[in-house]
Amino acid sequence: MALDKPYTDVPGTTIFDADMSRQGYHLNQFCMSLMKAENRARFKANERAYLDEWAMSEEQKQAVLARDLNRCIELGGNIYFLAKIGATDGKSFQQMAGSMTGMSEEQYRDMMVHGGRSIEGNRRIGEKK
Repeated sequence: MALDKPYTDVPGTTIFDADMSRQGYHLNQFCMSLMKAENRARFKANERAYLDEWAMSEEQKQAVLARDLNRCIELGGNIYFLAKIGATDGKSFQQMAGSMTGMSEEQYRDMMVHGGRSIEGNRRIGEKK
């Protein structure tokens, strides 16, 4: 029997819960492997071959290859693990977050310095405004 998950009704939000953790286990383990220099070198030398060593779904592999971090999150990736991909590519967390929001690094930084995103459109479905 599935658990009641009242938190799933926030538009545009993926909650990393136990189910997502199970779905993304191999994706997140791949990301953690990038903490070792020799693994980063192997990945950069032949990304597809290195990904094929992991029991990830094809969708997860394609999301990594495309550096589609939003899709990786939808497929069980945890942003703290996914940051290892960005670091491997020489990107800061700020650059990664900007790319996930469709903004440049500078636009993202400026938005955050000025209080972050508006809550409009990010409330729970049915929540009173």
